[in-house]
Amino acid sequence: MDLEKPAAEARQPERQPEGCLVVAIRLPVRIVVLVLVVPVRMVWDGLVAGWRLLTDAVLRPLGRALAWVARAVLVWPFVGLWRYVVVPLGKALGWLGNVLVVVPLVWLFRHVLTPLGQGILWVFRGIGAGLGWLYARVLTPAGHGALWALRGLGAAIAAVGTGVYGVTVWLVRYLVVVPARWLYEWVLTPVGKAIAWCVQGLAWLVAMGVTGIGFVLHWVLRLLLVLPALALWRWVLVPVGRVLAVIGREVATALGHAWRIAGHISLTVGRFLGTLFRWVFVEPVRWAYRTVLTPVGHFVRDAVLRPAAEAARSVGRVTRQTLAAARDSARQARADFRRMLFGETRAEQPKAVPVPRREPGSADGRTLGSSTTALTKD
Repeated sequence: MDLEKPAAEARQPERQPEGCLVVAIRLPVRIVVLVLVVPVRMVWDGLVAGWRLLTDAVLRPLGRALAWVARAVLVWPFVGLWRYVVVPLGKALGWLGNVLVVVPLVWLFRHVLTPLGQGILWVFRGIGAGLGWLYARVLTPAGHGALWALRGLGAAIAAVGTGVYGVTVWLVRYLVVVPARWLYEWVLTPVGKAIAWCVQGLAWLVAMGVTGIGFVLHWVLRLLLVLPALALWRWVLVPVGRVLAVIGREVATALGHAWRIAGHISLTVGRFLGTLFRWVFVEPVRWAYRTVLTPVGHFVRDAVLRPAAEAARSVGRVTRQTLAAARDSARQARADFRRMLFGETRAEQPKAVPVPRREPGSADGRTLGSSTTALTKD
């Protein structure tokens, strides 16, 4: 065990040492932040609970009702219009378009335009055949002869042009090129080299002047701006920034701890208020409902409401029977009065009862051995 304990302790991450400034800042900051955060967290939890109650009790049912109203007002009329008006009207228009446009156009294309196009195509084929014969028999030989003549003329023009080109090239060489080359080699090249040397010297002078000015400005700016700014950054801003970072980190950590602690406090207060509300309001109301209102309601139901309902049903039953008897009496009186004035109608006359025949219904004659005689009948 003693051998394993140092190894386990060695595996634990080492905490970085904290300075006295951190320890001195942490406790006051956490106390102040906790005092400031607890009311905010309680207000936040109250707002969240109120928003959830409002959402569950008001907004969600209201949204469902509005969605149903919107569906009933906007969606269903358009669906009915599309299904029972637009679709049948579109089908009717499609059928009319097919009958009035497509079928006549198909008939026109098949029986008018197709024969006309075939005739025009036959005519163009004949014209093309004639033009082909003209090209092969007339234009081709004429073109060959004209090409032979042009080739001879071109050869003569080429010979004359070759002579003229040779003379022109010799004149240009000795009158233009040779003087221009001499002028370039002995006049322009020395002048250009002298100008380039002067420009290089001037550029060197300007570069040296700019370099010196830049060196002086560099050291002036370094001494007046860079070194003071570096010293300010190294000896003022960095320590202040580290202190502010420590304070900010501790404030953020304190805010996190305070927010969690405030949550527990808010939960405890909320549970206490809920329990207090239940014992002060809900439980007395429940006790009064169970102990007082329920027995009173049962007594009122059994002693008052049910007998009253039975009496009301009996009165209604007697009233209905009385009204039915009165209606039957009035109907009978009207029928008797009408029979007395106009006599019995055909529908009211008693129907004649058919008398059974005494004779047999068969076509065979009666014999002595049969039971169809009058003496042997029942």
